[in-house]
This record gives sequence, C-alpha cells and structure tokens, in this order.
Amino acid sequence: MVKLEGHKLDTEHKPIEKPPLASRVYIPLSQHLGRMCNPEVKIGDYVFIGQRIGSVSAHVYAPVHASISGEITSIQDWPHPVLGRCKAIVIDGDGKDSCQPSSASPKQEEIDRLTPDEIRDIVLEAGIVGMGGASFPTHIKLNPPKPVDTLIINGAECEPYLTGDYRLMVEKTREILQGIELVARCLGIKQVYIAIEDNKPEAIKQFGVRSSKFLVKVLKSQYPQGGEKQLIKNILGREVPQGKLPFDIGVVVHNVATVFAVYEAVYLNKPLSERVVTVAGSCISNPKNLLVRIGTPIKDLIDFCGPLKEEPAKIIIGGPMMGIAQFSDKAPVIKSTTGILLFNKKEAIFNEELPCIRCGACVRECPVFLMPSLISLASQKGLWPQAKIYGAPDCIECGICSYVCPANIRLVQHIKRAKIEVVK
Repeated sequence: MVKLEGHKLDTEHKPIEKPPLASRVYIPLSQHLGRMCNPEVKIGDYVFIGQRIGSVSAHVYAPVHASISGEITSIQDWPHPVLGRCKAIVIDGDGKDSCQPSSASPKQEEIDRLTPDEIRDIVLEAGIVGMGGASFPTHIKLNPPKPVDTLIINGAECEPYLTGDYRLMVEKTREILQGIELVARCLGIKQVYIAIEDNKPEAIKQFGVRSSKFLVKVLKSQYPQGGEKQLIKNILGREVPQGKLPFDIGVVVHNVATVFAVYEAVYLNKPLSERVVTVAGSCISNPKNLLVRIGTPIKDLIDFCGPLKEEPAKIIIGGPMMGIAQFSDKAPVIKSTTGILLFNKKEAIFNEELPCIRCGACVRECPVFLMPSLISLASQKGLWPQAKIYGAPDCIECGICSYVCPANIRLVQHIKRAKIEVVK
C-alpha cells in the first residue's frame, strides 16, 4: 500500500447539495456487470420518477429506472463513462418531478416482517448495484453461494479527491445503519464491521456514538485501503486466495452508499435513481458533493460547479487512480459514478514510456502480490495464456504499479488489456 496526497480538503466539509434538475437525462441500459437491459418503453411514452424503463431475463443484471418525470424522446447510442458508447433512453423532463401513484412507503411493522428473500427481491427491483465503482448487482451479493460469517461495510473511500461517501456517512448515519441491519438480516450475519479510514474523524465519531450493534474499525489512511481483499486482510487477517472471491472465505463486503440505497429501497420504496457524486479538481472553482439524478450529463454538473478556472485537459469519472478519462462531457452519471474530476495540462501530462529497469517497485507495492511487470510484458507481446499464468485476472486495477514506475510504463493499462483478452 502507498500513501497518496489526499486532496479531500476542498469538499470533505461541504454538505451534500442538490443541483438543478436536469431538463434531459440519458439513462444507459448497461450500468452494471452483466447482461445489458432491453427497453421497456417506447418513444412518446410518459414516465414517472422511479418507473422501471429497462430490464432483461438474466441472472446477472439490474434493471434501470427513470430519474425524472417526462417524455421518452429517443432510444439511441450515447457516450458512456465506462463502455465508451452504449444504448441509452433519453427522457425530456416536464419539471414536475412526478412520482408513480403507488409509491407509498411501507410501515415499520411491515419492514420487520420481511424475509431475506423478500428483501433481495426489493433490492433487485430497485436496480441496486455496488456503488463504490464495481457495479456488481447487489441482490446477488446478498445471496452468496456459500455460508458467510462476517459482513464488512466499506467506508474507506481511499481515492484522492473523493468525499461523497464521507459526507453520506456524516449526514445519513442512521439510515446507513438501518441499511446495514437489512443486509445483515439477508445474510444471516451478526458479526459486522464498519471500516472507516482515520482521515474521516466526523464519520468515526457519528458511527461510534450511534452504532452499538456493529464494530467500527478505524484503518490507516492509505491506498488502496478500500479494496475488498485489503479490507478483509487488515480487519480479519484472512487472505482471499488467487482466483477466489470474499465469500469463499466467509466474508461479504458492501460499500456504504450501497447499503444506503438498500435502506431507501426498503424503507422509502425508492429505486436507485440518484447518487452522491464529488465534483472537484484543479479546474473547478466551486468543488462540491452533489446528489445527482442518474443520467444527468456531466457537463451540467461541471457548469453548476463553475466557472472553470481554466480549460480542463482531462476529465475523469471516478477517482484519479482507478477512474476513466472521458472523451466527451456529454457522458451521463451512472450508478457507479463516484466522482467527476477536471485536471489541467500540467496534471494531465503523459511522460514517455521508457524500457523497464527491473527495479521491482511494482512488485513490492502490488497489494494483491502479483508481478505487474511480467503481466505487462506478456500483454505487450500478445502472450495472453502467459498473462493468465502470471495472474492477470486477479489484478484489482488499482493503478499503484503505474504510479510507482520510474520508467512511466502504463502497467495497469497493459494489464487491463490482458484481462479483457484472457476472458474472451
């Protein structure tokens, strides 16, 4: 693990704000790991907030919902923050923010009677996915194929600049705790840890005061502390073997934003149609944490946090280490969008790649004990079977190898390519 400059001061003390309602949203039909949804609406249809507009018959998927009320004006290819381009449903808002008539919240006694299967069904219908960036459908993680004994709630948020999870933990502590109780009930687990880095003192205080059932675990502020395998190792002393997943050693990890979404789905009958996003970076005049409707173009949020100090040379969706550079500011916020970062020319410079000097820095710092230099070399030569032998599929794409490489080799990019080729 490495210690990175935090860059969180600009937003960590700023309460979550609601930007103006987007007049038009673009809802991608793929916002999750798994099969892409099919449209359930047609051009000219009127939709309410929270109405399901895309679904598919598959095991690994999550439906998508309208985030504003209005008219379906198009179903077309559109820039996507992860996939490049993807089919999206376009909604022109009517400004009324109208909800479906049958969206009344359940009573507490009804919630108390819910079975684990009923909770999982609600989570599925709400379209909830891992909101720390992984976007794996949550209803599947709530039903692991093997018995588990421990639940870890990930409040580490170790990426520089990002503070959305921190603000959520400070402002919505009670709701997150209620979401944790629902998740623990689904899994049949009583041993629950809430993992928070030591650079989030207010969140530690809030959970320490309010949480009597669950253990708050304060971790060192280092990167990539928020990785599932790193959390499990640092909290429980258990290691996830190569090629295995946390449930193989009896553990499930959920992000704080994900369990908050579970709370809203069960208690408020609210599908996942908005999320907290940090908008920051050297080009932004007024960095903020925003509660953003899914499908809102990132340009709308950049304008809201403006004026720009200077024209950005790079726009990244996510954090600076694991985020993805964008080719268009028309790309919309999706369920896994944690941040929007704007960097100037100096920060965006790519130095020339030099030959590997065999220093071993990437090997020493790899948090999952791989040999990035060998995987990268195999990738550059197109030796995909060899890349698999070296462990390419186990890479968590944290970017540390590229960060510490004195030769400026784009190690993580080469490894990402290998991972894609290996699973073909």
